[in-house]
Amino acid sequence: MRKIDCEQGSAEWLNHRLATPSASMFAKIVTTKGAWSTQADGYINQLIAEDLTGESTPFYQNEHMARGTELEPKARSAYEFLKDVVVEQVGFCLHDTMRAGCSPDGLVGDEGGLEIKCPSGAVHVSYLRDGKLPSKYYQQVMGCLWITGRKWWFVLNVTRSTSQHSRLMSRRPLI
Repeated sequence: MRKIDCEQGSAEWLNHRLATPSASMFAKIVTTKGAWSTQADGYINQLIAEDLTGESTPFYQNEHMARGTELEPKARSAYEFLKDVVVEQVGFCLHDTMRAGCSPDGLVGDEGGLEIKCPSGAVHVSYLRDGKLPSKYYQQVMGCLWITGRKWWFVLNVTRSTSQHSRLMSRRPLI
C-alpha cells in the first residue's frame, strides 16, 4: 500500500482520487455476492470521463455525511481510548500494483483499519437491531482490506449519544 498524506476532501486528495476506483464506490462495481453491479458501467464511464478531462466528479454531501465529518474526530478519539490504540490518520491509500484506492478513517497498528459511520438515529437503531455489519458497507470494507493489505477492519457506527461496532476479518476475497 502507498499512503498519501493529505487532508481528505482537499484539492490534493481529489487529485489522487481522480479516475481511480475508490473503495467507497466499490458497491457500484460488485455486489455483496461478487456479481457485476448494475451500476458498474455508469461508474466506469465516470472514471473514464475523469481521466479524459482531468476533472473530478462533484461530490454530493447530505446532512448525515456532514454530521459524520463533524463527529468523526471525537469518534476516532473515543475508539483510541476504548481500545487503547493509536489511530493513524491518512488521506488516501493506493494499492501497490493496481489503480485503486481508499480513504480510511484510520489505520490501526500494522494489521487493522477503522471506518466511522454516522447514520441517522433511525438507521442507527436498525443497525443495533440487526447486530451485524450493514451489508451496504461490505464492499467498501472489503476494498479497504484489499487495498491496504490489512487483516481486519473495524466499523464504528456513532450518533451523538450512542455507538455500535463491527469488526470484519479478511476471510474470503470479494475483489
